[in-house]
Amino acid sequence: MMDPRLLYELDPELWEQMRGKRPVLLHLLEGYVDAGQTGRALSRHLRASSEHRTLVRFDHDALHDYRSRRPVITFDTNTWKSATTFALELSVGTDANGQEYLLLHGPEPDTQWERAIAALNHLVHELDVRMVVTASGAPVAVPHTRPTLVTGHSTDTNLITDNPRMIDRVDVPASFSSYWELALGTHDRLALGFAALVPHYLAQATFHQSVVAVLERINQYTGLSLPLGDLPEQVVTNLADINTEMNGSPEVLEVVSTLEQQYDAMQTRPEEYLPSAEELGAEFERFLADREKDEE
Repeated sequence: MMDPRLLYELDPELWEQMRGKRPVLLHLLEGYVDAGQTGRALSRHLRASSEHRTLVRFDHDALHDYRSRRPVITFDTNTWKSATTFALELSVGTDANGQEYLLLHGPEPDTQWERAIAALNHLVHELDVRMVVTASGAPVAVPHTRPTLVTGHSTDTNLITDNPRMIDRVDVPASFSSYWELALGTHDRLALGFAALVPHYLAQATFHQSVVAVLERINQYTGLSLPLGDLPEQVVTNLADINTEMNGSPEVLEVVSTLEQQYDAMQTRPEEYLPSAEELGAEFERFLADREKDEE
């Protein structure tokens, strides 16, 4: 393996400022699975909530598959005007109390996963990161009219004891974030994440309720005070728009009503409503297939 440290460059002055602070590192990468745009919307929200200074910039050109995720380029009359660019960065932000934290954001690496993880593990070690945290959304048969359930996972299983009885054991395609968390566990590093259970019929849209749910969990477990900002207002508006759209379809309303009954019964008799691994896998595959169609 080529030296992982060659994959990035850092700001030496900011690096020295972060020494000894033992920050929390959040990684919210735009990756393979993120129902409800949960992680992506949370990343945008955090970067808008406070100034973020770039600490580390990765050589994303070495990690990106341009044929898999092509830049959008604009043609105007008789010339190419502009094109989107990709950036994978580790930045420093502050919470509502002025506490600094790290945020890894941008597209997940398409290639050299082992080398990229080695680079990240080196940064975690050198900065003495005390906790690595992620969040995303998972498509599940739940209604939008009930509180969003959150499934937690951690390299320290004693931390996660209150998961809803909806997911037991299932094989799914790995995201870079999940692959990295697994690797952190082998190095005895504390890592955890939260997957909001997003209504499968809203998996492709932004579901603000799931963003609030994972943000509250992150604050609870990390001790950070990441601000909610206008997210509660966005939740109200989002739910109103969803209800307005669905009220015109009796078939959809019937589906939601059935999901509500299952959700409510699950709170009292969870063992009767635990989906099988095959059912969860099928839901996951449907989500991926829909996403690929949207990208095409």
